[in-house]
Amino acid sequence: MSDIKKIVCAYSGGLDTSVLLRWLEDTYNAEVIAYCADVGQGEELDGLEEKALNTGASKCFIGDLREEFARDYIFPMFQAGALYEGQYLLGTSIARPCITKGMIDIAKAEGADAVAHGATGKGNDQVRFELSAASLAPEVEVIAPWRQKRFREQFPGRTEMIEYAAKENIPVQASAKKPYSMDRNLLHISFESGMLEDTWYDATAEDCRDMYVLSVAPEDAPDVPEYVQLLFDKGNCVGLKVDGLDDLLGQLGVTIEGEADGYTLLSPYGVMRVLNFLGGKHGVGRVDMVENRFVGMKSRGVYETPGGFVLFHAHRQIESLTMDREVMRLRDSLIPKYAELVYNGFWFAPERDAIQALVTDSQKTVSGEVRMKLYKGNVMSAGRRSPLSLYNEDIATMEGGEEAYNQDDATGFIRLNALRLKNEARRRG
Repeated sequence: MSDIKKIVCAYSGGLDTSVLLRWLEDTYNAEVIAYCADVGQGEELDGLEEKALNTGASKCFIGDLREEFARDYIFPMFQAGALYEGQYLLGTSIARPCITKGMIDIAKAEGADAVAHGATGKGNDQVRFELSAASLAPEVEVIAPWRQKRFREQFPGRTEMIEYAAKENIPVQASAKKPYSMDRNLLHISFESGMLEDTWYDATAEDCRDMYVLSVAPEDAPDVPEYVQLLFDKGNCVGLKVDGLDDLLGQLGVTIEGEADGYTLLSPYGVMRVLNFLGGKHGVGRVDMVENRFVGMKSRGVYETPGGFVLFHAHRQIESLTMDREVMRLRDSLIPKYAELVYNGFWFAPERDAIQALVTDSQKTVSGEVRMKLYKGNVMSAGRRSPLSLYNEDIATMEGGEEAYNQDDATGFIRLNALRLKNEARRRG
């Protein structure tokens, strides 16, 4: 402990990291530098630097990683079609390696001996932070206070942390009435703990409406559907077309990258910002699930991923038109493994890189347009087209088409596939 002179602490300004920052300074008698990665938390970052310095940090770095997060993490993951346990779009999971990389960069620049995080010993984030740090800077020590008995004895629960924050005049959002934990980034916002630990608690009920940040309840969404068109190039959404987009871009502070075929071209960050607004407006992308944590327990989480849901379903639609069947099946067979790697913290592992290489190759023909209809919590396909389409109307049509597809050919095809079934039936007598 005496060898540690400088610590970079992952800092969000929330309850846990605010208490953690002060505790690290007192316990290790070391200089503590606060680091916050801006991955799209929005107004949560307002006043963060001043708060960190007043809490005891010698410096506070806020790294603007929004474009990097969207371009190098969210978009590659969506190309892979990653979905954990059939429901979770991995919003928190995918942010952790991006945040860790930013923190490690600061630790190296500042000559820090260690980095610290506020993830508990029960959760997944401790694994994600530390596996990422091990991949990027194995020489830097990692401090995890929640895995130290002395820290847990001082703070056995959130109630004690709230009391400590009040005593030390550290402003935090958490309270005895709203003790749930929140984590927000460009892709989603998650809620857990508190009343959500009761798996029978209805997170869609009227008394829970104030909890949500990124989306309205489907019941409160507009009564008129809205259409949005997405332009894809090699598996990535590069442009959007929707009524009133220019005004919306001004409202969101998003920069236009160019124009093409009536589409407004945007960066990955710009695409996510617009889709988040549209999806949230229509109550899209809410998930309430009990998931299996890497450490072995089950936990309940509530997620808002409005833009991610629109992008996920639109991407699948353009793939259905342009991706070869066997290539799609091969890529899809890797989805559970890929999602598991992201969820469990192996983003920088060689096996994820290998799968990503296959995914990237599979996306080289995934270009074209998709039209999606947003209405009352639903994302519905309303058309797709592509110059690289594998769909051939002359073959698929139910009206004639004998020149392109001879139906007589199916007779031998069926007989060959039925051969083993007939043999099995004879064996059964």
